[in-house]
Amino acid sequence: MFKNRAILFILITLVIDAIGIGIVFPIMPDLMDRVGAGDTGQGAFWGGLLMTAYAGALFLCGPIVGSISDAVGRRPILIAALVMLALDYVIMALAETFWLLLLGRTLAGLAGATYITATAYIADISSPQEKAANFGLIGAAFGIGFVLGPAIGGVAAEISIAAPFWIAALLSAGNALFGVFVLPESLAPDKRRPFGKRDLNPFKSIFDAFRFPGLAVPLICIFIFEFANMVYPTLWAFWTREVFDWPTLYIGLSLAAYGVLLAFVQGVLMPIFIRWIGDYRTLMLGMISALIGMIGFGFTASIAALVIFLLLAALSDLVPALMTAMASNQADEDRQGVVQGVIASLSSVAAVLSPLAMTGIFQASVDSEGVYLPGAPFLFSAILVVVMMPLVFRLRRYASV
Repeated sequence: MFKNRAILFILITLVIDAIGIGIVFPIMPDLMDRVGAGDTGQGAFWGGLLMTAYAGALFLCGPIVGSISDAVGRRPILIAALVMLALDYVIMALAETFWLLLLGRTLAGLAGATYITATAYIADISSPQEKAANFGLIGAAFGIGFVLGPAIGGVAAEISIAAPFWIAALLSAGNALFGVFVLPESLAPDKRRPFGKRDLNPFKSIFDAFRFPGLAVPLICIFIFEFANMVYPTLWAFWTREVFDWPTLYIGLSLAAYGVLLAFVQGVLMPIFIRWIGDYRTLMLGMISALIGMIGFGFTASIAALVIFLLLAALSDLVPALMTAMASNQADEDRQGVVQGVIASLSSVAAVLSPLAMTGIFQASVDSEGVYLPGAPFLFSAILVVVMMPLVFRLRRYASV
């Protein structure tokens, strides 16, 4: 009963969190226009810088947040992160300059986000055999949030560019209040570990994790894949506007459609695939889908092709949950928080570097000079997936089934 209630609350938390994140994506080009960020290419660059600021702050604080949750429990950290996210959205709603937007996203990164603690929470209450499927439920919750978030963002932006941020702020604050009353603690006092000064060094936590037996390979794979997969949230709004001249509403609806697919893949198909073919073959299915989808988006210029490759992009989201489960299974109970913090931190490094690289490639590929190839960033991501395949082959030994 406790486990079911806890998982349900965490999933609701992540749905609301994903709504708050996804609600921003379709309005990013208009938001850049509001703060005077320039044309489509320049707007993509400055929008990527916002994502980099968030990821940079999360990189520095992710392992620290995870270590604190190992010491004091998951519940207070999770609620505090939700409050900080609400503050971020208020700042973004009021911002009239790019630098105020930058401040808001940095504060959100400092909070460590909810994902780190939520994933550690799920790890606390899951057996090794359950982790991949339960981490898949986290992805499904995000998928549901992305169904609602971009759709709400696209519609609310017709009222005011600030309206989506006010909605996100209310949802985050309301969920934090809800958690105060109903969220139980998942980490028993006898399973906690002391928090010391050395835990304040994010680089030490990351280096320690790489030295821990069995963690290096899945952590490297997570980093490379997250770097490649960041091409979608970084460029989707700008790419669809450039290639198809879509308005904000269409961008929001396309992201909502992707959210439906993501929820179905991770909430329904992933447990079935794991049961039928095991963790590792399911991981390989996701990797192959990622490769084909990225190559497809690199060259497509038709709506029909976009739909097909969007299906493959959704299947590629099998990968992060499975790699996270493989890494989690190598860690002790009292280090789940720091391991998830390190994973989030590495993902943040990818999210710092990837938007800069992807938007730079995109800006060059749509420039009036040189070869016009707006899908070039997707092709670059496909190359990264090919490069990481030898390491993925080594993950077979980490699969629980």
